[in-house]
Amino acid sequence: QVQLVESGGGLVQAGGSLRLSCTASGSIFSINVMGWYRQAPGKQRELVGRIGSGESTNYADSVKGRFTISRDNSKNTVYLQMNSLKPEDTAVYYCNLQQSSRLGTSYGYWGQGTQVTVSS
Repeated sequence: QVQLVESGGGLVQAGGSLRLSCTASGSIFSINVMGWYRQAPGKQRELVGRIGSGESTNYADSVKGRFTISRDNSKNTVYLQMNSLKPEDTAVYYCNLQQSSRLGTSYGYWGQGTQVTVSS
């Protein structure tokens, strides 16, 4: 099993910044993908950005140039630096870890979520 613990959410004015952190513990494989998703009220959960263990990244178009995802493999931690925040970034942000066993079985894990609220 894998546990994901997020921190860093909060209330910020438009144009401000926040940094989210997520630390994984438990049975973590050396090759995995960690990412951030978000879900606003009444909307589906969507990808914000993700990063592989080799540090390749991809982002949603809506956050490109404003958000940066990074990771520290020695700490099993992924970060999301959010700059130039907009009210439409308001959502619950969830950390996610995806990994596969040697037999090819895929596993996905979610954190409990952290609220980010951007006021106009």
